[in-house]
Amino acid sequence: MAQRTYYFFITTSCIGYKNSKRWLILKLNLFDLFWTYDYEQAMQFFIKIVISALIIASVSEIAKRFTLLAAVIAALPLTSMMGLIWLYYETKDMEKVIGLSSGILWAVIPSLVFYIALPFLLKSGMKFSLAMILSTLVMLVGYGIFGLIINKVG
Repeated sequence: MAQRTYYFFITTSCIGYKNSKRWLILKLNLFDLFWTYDYEQAMQFFIKIVISALIIASVSEIAKRFTLLAAVIAALPLTSMMGLIWLYYETKDMEKVIGLSSGILWAVIPSLVFYIALPFLLKSGMKFSLAMILSTLVMLVGYGIFGLIINKVG
């Protein structure tokens, strides 16, 4: 069977895949990451995307009726837990699981700045789009400061 190559341009990254009878190659140029999947691994990847999308869509739909319940669901570390489960399932490497869980713990700390800034900006009368952008920028600055502190402390 002849191989076909497809390229999809999404924002600044180029996502392409080469499709043949048995191989799917996904290439993310933005981060110079290369993944090679056989059919079974490609299906697992697709299932991960679908489950993640369903969780996000569920939270936004639940929030229309029950804001507190949606907030509790969104606050659960579902993404982290799914990532840890899939990492273990695919690699059976405890060191990678330990490294990811420790990294997640440290990455959560500066991300909390976003949830402090967003309600403050919205309550001050700022439009939603601008408040989201500024909150994200504040969070990125928080990550930068946190990274500097971590580098100095070790």
